[in-house]
Amino acid sequence: MQLVNAERSKVGCSPVTLNAVLTKAAQAHSEDMATHQNMSHTGSDGSAPGDRITRAGYAWSTYGENVAYGYTTPEQVTSGWMSSPGHKANILNCAFKEVGVGLAQPGSYWTQDFATAR
Repeated sequence: MQLVNAERSKVGCSPVTLNAVLTKAAQAHSEDMATHQNMSHTGSDGSAPGDRITRAGYAWSTYGENVAYGYTTPEQVTSGWMSSPGHKANILNCAFKEVGVGLAQPGSYWTQDFATAR
């Protein structure tokens, strides 16, 4: 989260705060991707990120999700996301106020769920 907030501060965005419910959603999705060895924004049950965030118990007005695999450190995965226009846009979206992060093995499957509550 410190790495994300450092990037956000460069463009004038407020820092995101860690949210336990978003972390629960992100971790569950990372575990699902690792179990099925499939990096995707679609869960093995056909769910979209908004579905999973809602199912975890977060009432959102806006959300975004970053996924990745194979990176071994937070620095590496953040650098990878910052090199991808869509992922970078999520990190630098000033509308997002909270984040949850998940990491599951084998394969280092990462999920970041960004959101703002209703």
